[in-house]
Amino acid sequence: MQLKQNVSLKPYNTFGIDVSAEYFTEVNDIFDLSEITELPQQKRILGGGSNILLTHQVSGLVVHNKLKGITIEKEDDNHIWLNVQAGEVWHDLVLYAINKGLGGIENLALIPGTVGASPMQNIGAYGVEVKDTIESVTFWYWKEKVFLTYSNRDCAFGYRDSIFKTQLKEKAFITSVVYKLSKKPKYNISYGAVEQEVESMGVKELSVKAIAYAVMNIRTSKLPDPKKIGNAGSFFKNPTITKKHFKLLCTRYQSIPSYPISEDMVKIPAGWLIERSGWKGYKKGDIGVHAKQALVLVNYGNAKGTEIWKLSSEILKSVKEQFNIELEREVQVW
Repeated sequence: MQLKQNVSLKPYNTFGIDVSAEYFTEVNDIFDLSEITELPQQKRILGGGSNILLTHQVSGLVVHNKLKGITIEKEDDNHIWLNVQAGEVWHDLVLYAINKGLGGIENLALIPGTVGASPMQNIGAYGVEVKDTIESVTFWYWKEKVFLTYSNRDCAFGYRDSIFKTQLKEKAFITSVVYKLSKKPKYNISYGAVEQEVESMGVKELSVKAIAYAVMNIRTSKLPDPKKIGNAGSFFKNPTITKKHFKLLCTRYQSIPSYPISEDMVKIPAGWLIERSGWKGYKKGDIGVHAKQALVLVNYGNAKGTEIWKLSSEILKSVKEQFNIELEREVQVW
């Protein structure tokens, strides 16, 4: 283990915010964790840095998860269980799966970040959430200095949420995830944009590869590449409101899109709310709201995390005033 001091985190976060970590180290082997545990500094875990906003210098120790490896744990006629190390790039896992014809995560193609973030965030897109494929999550529990394995049920998955963001926040270092993928996939193109893209691609027969490439086409057409424009993908969660509230909004906004959640609740696209509030394409100095996707806040150059945070607060206030809906940030703030 190599411990460094005053390391710039600009290369390690997709917003490209230039702040420093007081201490920094990388984990390339699980045996490093026992040594790191003995260090007195507060510990923060960093994966791909694609879901964080850095608003100040980070005190304590930043631990960069670099664990690599994909192995087959078991398989039967219908499924295969992949044990994937948490430092693997998420999209690389998706490509691995589709090249082998394994279904379950093809709708989650091109989501930035690492495998370790997938259960923490319960990543989701285009009608699919990763919780539906996760069998178990193994992590190092800092306090007890032991490895623990939680089943899917133990992880308390919710919408962009899990136990790793609540009770175990900053207490667990995820080392690996077991995914149960299908050898006989059931395709999900219920999300309108995916079905339309599949048709425009001239796909004659559905496959996990066709769906993944359709998703990649959609994402690249709407979302900025973090390598070119600093961003953390979707900054806000899609809010859920009551049907009574929704019907009231429909009297003023007849075209408001929605997705039923239950008999009493409806989900509204946050991007639509932000766009109708007049923020899409907004730019001031080095900060802004992306011109093609209002869910995405961007750093056009040398923005500070506090500036992006302030912009997000202004958007929250604006949407609340116009729609009486309280948006929630999806991005983690340090």
